[in-house]
Amino acid sequence: MRWLLLTMLILSALEIGVFIWIGGIIGPWWVVLIIMMTGIIGVMLAKQQGLETWKRAQFSISNGQAPTEYIIDGICIFTGAVFLFTPGFITDIAGFVLVIPMTRVPLKSSIQRFIKRMVDKNTIVYRKW
Repeated sequence: MRWLLLTMLILSALEIGVFIWIGGIIGPWWVVLIIMMTGIIGVMLAKQQGLETWKRAQFSISNGQAPTEYIIDGICIFTGAVFLFTPGFITDIAGFVLVIPMTRVPLKSSIQRFIKRMVDKNTIVYRKW
């Protein structure tokens, strides 16, 4: 929990620094406009990607397959949408990386390995049917 708090504090300080830096270059009103536009575009993109992933997961389930890949896609898209809704340039970049399918692919394999390690260490409790 300490790491999460420390990460949030550092990220907030970095975001403020980037706001001031970019605001000094292009002006504060342009910064506000860019933040609002990336938020709107990002949330619309996340909604579209989320619905598409949901449909693929339903199709996978109807064919009798486990939708594990789509669950991880959904986690990435949800996390990316939260980042995109949060004002800031750093979180917007992270959000777009998680929402755009082409950039999400390398992250999915890392997330799958992380979850597998957690399950192997019995950190995550799960039930086999």
